[in-house]
Amino acid sequence: MRGNPMRAWAAGVGLLLAALAVDAWAAVEVRGVRLWRAPDNTRLVFDLSGQVQHSVFTLTAPHRIVIDVNGAQLRTPLDRLALGNTPISGLRAAQRTPNDLRLVLDLSKSVVPKSFALAPNQQYGHRLVLDLYDQEPEPSVAPELPPTRVATTKPVPVPVPAPVVTPTKPAAKATTPLPRGKRDIVVAIDAGHGGEDPGAIGPQGAQEKHVVLAIARELQRQINAEKGFRAELVRTGDYFIPLRRRTEIARKKGADLFVSIHADAAPRSSAFGASVYALSDRGATSETARWLADSENRSDLIGGAGNVSLEDKDRMLAGVLLDLSMTASLSSSLNVGQKVLSNMGRITPLHKERVEQAGFMVLKSPDIPSILVETGFISNPGEAGKLQTRSHQQALARSIHGGVRQFFHQNPPPGTYIAWLRDSGKIAQGRQEHVVSSGETLALIAERYQVGMAALRSANRLKSDELKIGQVLDIPAATLAAQP
Repeated sequence: MRGNPMRAWAAGVGLLLAALAVDAWAAVEVRGVRLWRAPDNTRLVFDLSGQVQHSVFTLTAPHRIVIDVNGAQLRTPLDRLALGNTPISGLRAAQRTPNDLRLVLDLSKSVVPKSFALAPNQQYGHRLVLDLYDQEPEPSVAPELPPTRVATTKPVPVPVPAPVVTPTKPAAKATTPLPRGKRDIVVAIDAGHGGEDPGAIGPQGAQEKHVVLAIARELQRQINAEKGFRAELVRTGDYFIPLRRRTEIARKKGADLFVSIHADAAPRSSAFGASVYALSDRGATSETARWLADSENRSDLIGGAGNVSLEDKDRMLAGVLLDLSMTASLSSSLNVGQKVLSNMGRITPLHKERVEQAGFMVLKSPDIPSILVETGFISNPGEAGKLQTRSHQQALARSIHGGVRQFFHQNPPPGTYIAWLRDSGKIAQGRQEHVVSSGETLALIAERYQVGMAALRSANRLKSDELKIGQVLDIPAATLAAQP
């Protein structure tokens, strides 16, 4: 008896579909592994060919972390990772089933794991990220771990090699002890991007994260050479820090000023020139400012900050904080920003002649004056070349340092060594300026500087009390302000 042809055909199609389904389920591959070491955590990034489900659990005696990845197969070696100065003593893998992968991390000490998946973006495909947070203070010895890239099944073009940078703890500034009430002015220097997030990439492969870290280190060196100032690096090596965490680090270091250093890209390679930005909670001052802010604010999605939203979680609380202290902080930000920009204009072309404003998340610290310095467009071939030279990096650092010094010589925080010098007549007062920010009136500015409104009008030749945002006012000496 002959079989039914239609039934045989249907059975064959069913087997084919089943085989295709199995292939599709097994298609997700772990194609690469990268490792980064930060001062207080270690990050493992697994590059995937598709989306997966995973689970993580810990074991003790000895300490281990187990990652089960459903529907995945390992397609890259694990023995090429440099594990020195990390809590990971070994990394091994096994297929629990043909389509289920188990990864085991052997640990030298207990850590707190956090894992999350990241969707593809313009720079990376699907990724599985595992962050291991230390449970004890880091030793004083500086880590020596460079970022490690394991060979993948599909070779990925690698940009031109950049100088190896590792997390370091800069040597303490050697100064004689200052008397009580004469503390250092603290400047927090934030080198943008880092680790998994390279930032903008130049035509020849130069990565923003390396360029700006070199400039930040030079700026720190110059500031620390001046008595009464202390510079602290927010990012000391090649590792990723979420945007919100950067301002938290600055606050813990007692920063009087936050300076974020960048070298961004633009849609047009012809764009050129340095810029300085301050925060705006009312919208960007130009299309370029808006584009750059959107680009920088995507850093958490590129570098991987887990399920951190790019929007403020508590808008009411954020609004209250901004209303209480942002006006004074923003005014100082515009003031120091204009001084930095003027100094930079002496050594490099400027993209804009005045400080621009946009909603950069890294500047959203209501209690610390904050500026973001775009040292140039790394997407411009000419500027990319200059930004990588030691001489230009030193010149940029000098110009930023000069603007910061000018600002604090005119506006030293109380209780600092620079305030003591000024009050003792050892620093020439010089010309004091104020950059008008949103919501400020002439009366508020006069009250802040303890000067009379008539003196303020006279010093600036004002015909009315109407002010414009961004307007620069000369502040007369208090002795001229006897009249209201």
